[in-house]
Amino acid sequence: MARRFGVDRFQFEVVPDWPKQAIGGVAASVACDSRGRAYVGVRNIPPGGGVGSILPGQGRVVVLNPDGSLYGDWDFKFSSPHAVWVNQHDEVFVADTGLHTITRHAPSGEVLLTLGTPGIPGAPGKPFNMPTAAVQTPDGDIIVSDGYGQNWIHRFSARGELIRSWGGGDPVFIQRFRGEAVTGVTATEPGRFNLPHDVHVSADGTVFVMDRENLRWQTFDVDGKYVGHVNGVNRPCDVAVDREGIFHIVGGGGVEIWTRAGEKLGAWGDKGLEAGQFKFGPHGCWIDGEDSLYIGEVGGNEGLQKFRRV
Repeated sequence: MARRFGVDRFQFEVVPDWPKQAIGGVAASVACDSRGRAYVGVRNIPPGGGVGSILPGQGRVVVLNPDGSLYGDWDFKFSSPHAVWVNQHDEVFVADTGLHTITRHAPSGEVLLTLGTPGIPGAPGKPFNMPTAAVQTPDGDIIVSDGYGQNWIHRFSARGELIRSWGGGDPVFIQRFRGEAVTGVTATEPGRFNLPHDVHVSADGTVFVMDRENLRWQTFDVDGKYVGHVNGVNRPCDVAVDREGIFHIVGGGGVEIWTRAGEKLGAWGDKGLEAGQFKFGPHGCWIDGEDSLYIGEVGGNEGLQKFRRV
């Protein structure tokens, strides 16, 4: 019998030999379309070897068939893809921390929309300075977490017109990451952030922001009005929501399972080199139409696995 992973009724088995070929770098994020194809945001192995990071480098999006075989690579030069998200029309959004952009693509990779100026960070409080994720509301507006270089959430129309921004907080994380002197103060008060790392919008329009370094998520309406927060989340990097509306959050706690109301149902995930264990750090996740869970890891190359719900 295959080993199972999970807690209580949330049980998974790792899909063996998935993917079927090397990714060639860091699988920072993964998302699936309606056909079961997986779009993987890859930070390429740097010249001379090593591991790609959130800083400018080279990257790409690799597309996998449902069985994990290679479907193809996009003909687009990313710098450091951080998050990939797919909407109901199979359009793919990519947040690139190296380019300071959000791009929306057709499944072929064709660019449909670009937000931000490639290679140029925005002014303080303005889009973008190393954005971390982009998703859409049920009405089609685009919500962006602008999280590494600054601590803001931006809302755009579907056409790319900036509607409003909210949040704020000194960029202490990126200063420490770069080895610079810390000149600000960590923002912990409600409505402000210390690295908004991912964002999810529910069907009722509630915006959930994974406030990673504050070990919490915060909730808002689409106009940026603060609703509440949930503490005690272990460095939440990304959240995938199953068909029951349960949150599966990857980060410092491996995989944590929560209700959207803030009840923690459990956690799972061991460090190790065996299939189903995590070699590096869980960072990106997605749940497909069959409730299979995909997890990409950072901190090392070739950290990508698929778990089948059982």
